[in-house]
Formats: sequence, structure tokens, C-alpha cells
Amino acid sequence: MKETDIDRMKELTAVLNHAAKVYYAQDTEVMSNFEYDRLYDELSELERKTGVILADSPTVNVGFEAVEELPKERHERPMLSLAKTKSREELRDWLNGNEAVLSWKLDGLTIVLTYMGGKLSKAVTRGNGEVGEVITNNARVFKNVPLSIPYQEELVLRGEAVISYSEFERINSEIEDVDAKYKNPRNLCSGSVRQLNNEITARRSVNFYAFSLVKAGETESSGFRADQLAFLQGLGFDVVEYRLVNPDTILEGIEYFENRIQTYDVPSDGLVLTYNDIAYGQSLGRTAKFPRDSIAFKWADELRETVLKEMEWSASRTGLINPVAIFEPVELEGTTVSRASVHNISIVRGLKLGLGDRITVYKANMIIPQIAENLTQSDTLEIPALCPVCGQPAQVRQVNDVQSLYCNNPDCDAKKIKAFTLFVSRDALNVDGLSESTLEKFLASGFLHEYADLFKLSRYEQEIMQMEGFGEKSCNNLLESIEKARNTTLARVIYGLGIENIGVANAKILCRHFHDSLEALRQATVEELNEVDGVGGVIAAGIYEYFHHENRMEQLDRLMAELHLEEVMAEEGSQTLAGMSFVITGSLAHYENRNALKEAIELKGGKVTGSVTGKTVCLINNDTASQSSKNKKAKELGVRIISEEEFMAEYL
Repeated sequence: MKETDIDRMKELTAVLNHAAKVYYAQDTEVMSNFEYDRLYDELSELERKTGVILADSPTVNVGFEAVEELPKERHERPMLSLAKTKSREELRDWLNGNEAVLSWKLDGLTIVLTYMGGKLSKAVTRGNGEVGEVITNNARVFKNVPLSIPYQEELVLRGEAVISYSEFERINSEIEDVDAKYKNPRNLCSGSVRQLNNEITARRSVNFYAFSLVKAGETESSGFRADQLAFLQGLGFDVVEYRLVNPDTILEGIEYFENRIQTYDVPSDGLVLTYNDIAYGQSLGRTAKFPRDSIAFKWADELRETVLKEMEWSASRTGLINPVAIFEPVELEGTTVSRASVHNISIVRGLKLGLGDRITVYKANMIIPQIAENLTQSDTLEIPALCPVCGQPAQVRQVNDVQSLYCNNPDCDAKKIKAFTLFVSRDALNVDGLSESTLEKFLASGFLHEYADLFKLSRYEQEIMQMEGFGEKSCNNLLESIEKARNTTLARVIYGLGIENIGVANAKILCRHFHDSLEALRQATVEELNEVDGVGGVIAAGIYEYFHHENRMEQLDRLMAELHLEEVMAEEGSQTLAGMSFVITGSLAHYENRNALKEAIELKGGKVTGSVTGKTVCLINNDTASQSSKNKKAKELGVRIISEEEFMAEYL
């Protein structure tokens, strides 16, 4: 029996570690939170039963490694996870007669802030609990983080960076491409906090809520948790909302937060209970993974049993076909729900779904409808062989260990809607007044078949004015915007065509390499394309394939006949970096990302490579004192290491 248990533990460990990795490192889901918690609890029980804990068990591992884009730093004190429970009575028993602080468990990104001499000197993400990512420049533009405080000694505190639901909705409402919308506030916050350009972070309205004091002279090792929070609040920090509770008031405290979460604008996935007496809490020590002075409370999900009636398949510009479960309506957390995204084929197969199956549904974090379990597990749901929009063959593909369904037809109408949305977007042709819903109407009415048709919409002026949401003025504004868009650059056109793997930066680099000659780009061989900086073999093959599709090129010819391309010329004498080679690493403050700085260097004739060699003029790194591999290599070879500002002053 024990061998069978060990085998199951190995299986659970692999499944849970994989699910956590794709969730935290790739912002992708292969199972619901409900299913993850269920499997985690099963593994914990098997470990208790057998007395065996595997080395890579998620019950002892804190997290995954920080991503590569930002400098890393080891935390002075490990940031541990918390033991959890869904039982209110267990929380009351855990208090053991003591007073504790009950607060929100916010669902964002945990950050450690350090102040020296009253100034914010450093901000580091939680990372894997041992090593985090340095995001100091980004923390400086959080909406509510004090840059200066009256306390002059070293101060270290922890808190959660979050983006509110209302801000999440606002940002998503400005993104017309459905595929580009953010899945949830946590993913949006994670991406915002870890931007390489803090101007982007500043636009996202990130808030920081302090939840614990790590170091502040004598305050660190004495007193009470509530006093520490009041101390931080007095320094100008927003602290997480909390209540002092004891065994007699704990249930009342939980009920307070339970009522609050219905209208609370900040994402939360539960509560945290921490002993108020700091010395007592510290005296309890810690396990390998959990501190014993705190415990997390997760809401017991309100489950409702229902019947799966239909699986709706929704196609997108990229060809991805998303499954959405339609079930008999049920009341959940005060609202009626009948739909839930199933995300991908991996989850569909994991749940063993079939039409008519009895399923249980819940709201993740009391907000997002999800399928919890399939009680029937008929496993009879047919994965469509054809795209629901165009009727052409669909195929299951595996990307980043996740199976998803894709439409193979390049001329699918669903792809056309998304393709036109990209084509008229700000970084492409920049046509005001053409939302995705408007484009869908135009396509359905037969006004648009290919990009060139966009510039012939005046033929349908009367029909457009009769459409819902349009009148004479809005129609005229749209047509004027289209006329204005005729004057553009080749780089905007290349980006707008939606060639796979060609973003704004690559489009500019390609055009500059081929001297803004569309014909030269069209005739380039794979080998010639592969010589372009930033274009590897896969991208080169994709570009070549795009420009050697007969029907596509006929459409491109018709489009170019409608456009007036502006010449983009480098200023005479501007090639001041010709023959020079540079390497860029770490985060940047003045440029949106490394590609933007790379583009500025290439515009002046310089070259940017990925590794430091004896030919490298200098390594550009804002953290000149870091012990990164590139810094070490530069020092070995005698290559200068300079900051972004130093580089700009000397070379640009």
C-alpha cells in the first residue's frame, strides 16, 4: 500500500509543480484553483499518512525561480508561504486563547521595500521566496508608495502590490483585441510591476498595501503586530485592512470580511490571521515552508451542482479556439451564472467533460465562475474537428505544455476581424473610430474583404450612416480618419499585416535593413532575412513564407496602391556608432524596453549583440555593481560597464 501511496505522491507532485510553474512563470492555467487545492490537500494527507515528503514536493518548496528580464537579489530573510485552512473553527482553535490580527490576503504581487535615511532605496519582488527581482524604479511610480518618510533609520517592510477590479476593467475596456485583454487583475499587476519601463507601470495605477514590518530598529523585535501596522500607517503607508480578534470574536471578524468582499474593489483570495504578540509568534518557530505565527484562511467555495448543456467554441485572430461551458443557470455568491471559461483543451480533458454531465461550479475568489468538478466524468465531449466560424479543419496543438485548439484556415472570418483590428490599431495604420465591433459589422455587411477595401468604405457612406451607433457626423469622422491613414510608413504597414512574430520593433528593423524598400523585403531569401539583427531562422522562414503566398501578395499590391508611403531617412552624418558593438542587460528607465534602446543604437549604425566579447565596446547595465554573468564576463575581458544615462550622454 505504501508503494502505491508513494507513486501517487510522485504523480501529484509532478502535476502540481507543473500547474504552479505555468501559472506563475507563464501566466497560463492548466487547472482551476479548486482542483489545485484539492490535489494539494490529497498530497498533504498522503505525506502525513506515509511520513514521506519528496524533495520537490510543493508542500515544502516555496516557489519558482524569478524570470530573467530583471536583476535578481537574495532576500535578507526568506519569504515563506502560509499554512491554510477553510475551517472557521480551526482558526478559532489555532488562536489557542491568544489575540491576533485578521486581515485581507490580497491577490497581487508581494513586494519588499527598503528605506535608508528616509528615502526609498530598494524594492524587490517575492520571487521564489529566497531570490526576488529588483523593481525599484517601478515601485517609485506606484500610486501610493511614499518616496520619503520621516523615519531616518533603515526600514524594511513587506506588502502587496495590487490593481483594483475597477482599474482592471478600465484597462481592458481600452483594449479592442479580445485576445490581448488581461485575464485577471493579478496577471495585469504582475506584468505591470515587472515592466522594464516604469512609465508603463505608472499608467497602470498600481497600489501598495503594507502588511508586515521586517526591520525598524527596536520596533522590529518588540511590541505587537497591530502597533507595527499603526507605526507604518503613521509613516504614510497604506496598510492592509485588519481587525483585532480573539477566540470570542474571530467568527464575527470573518463575517465582517465576508460581507465586505462582495463590494471590495481590491482582489483578495482570503484572509490572514497573525498572532498580535510578536514575541509569542516568533517563539513558535517555523517549519521548512511555513511560519507558525500566521495562517491563511481561504473562503470555502460556494458550490452549486448543475448540468453541462453546451460547449461554446470561440475563435480568435491567432486561430486559438477557446472553450466556454454553458450550463443550467445557478445562483452563486448572490448572482445568476450560466457560463464559465474552461480555458483550453488540457482542462477540458482533465475534467473528462461530456454534454449532460452533472458538474459543480463555483466563483474563484468569489468573482470568476469556474467548473470545480465533473461528477459524471463521461469524457464524451467531442473536440471540434472544424472551426465553428469558417468550417475549415481545426487542430489540437501543444504550446508551453498546454493543449489548445486552433483553426488552420488563414482566411477564417474570425481571424479577419482580429486581423483588421490589428491593421487599424495605433501602432499600425492608426484609424480612429474603428472598434472591433464596428469592424465585425462591416465584415458581416460585406464592406470589407481585404485591407485595401478599408480605403473604399466611402462607397458605403449611406449604409454606414444608417447603422446603429453611426450618424452623419461619426461617419464623416471615420472616413476622414481613413483618408488621413493613407499617409503612413512602410514599418507601420509591415506591423499591421500581422506577420507572425513581427512586432513594432522588428517591423522597423526590417524596414531599416532593406532601406524602406518593400520590393527588396519581398524578394529577400531566408538567408538574407536571417542576417537581419533580431531575426532568427524561425522568424526569417515565417517572413519568407508570408511574402511568397500568391493570393496574399495580390492583396498587398492592391493595398499599396491605396497608400502614400513617407520616406524615413537617417540624418546625414548620424551614423556615429557605425562599426561599434554593444550589449544591453537589466532593466531600463529611459527606454520602454531593450528593443527600443537597441533600435536607437541601430539607427546610428551600431550593433547590439546578446553576449559580451572582446569586440564589445561597452555593457549597458543600470546595476553596474551586480554580480550577473554578463558583468563578470565584461570585467574579465576589460569591457566597460556603464549605466543607461552614461551611455546616452556619451554615445547618443
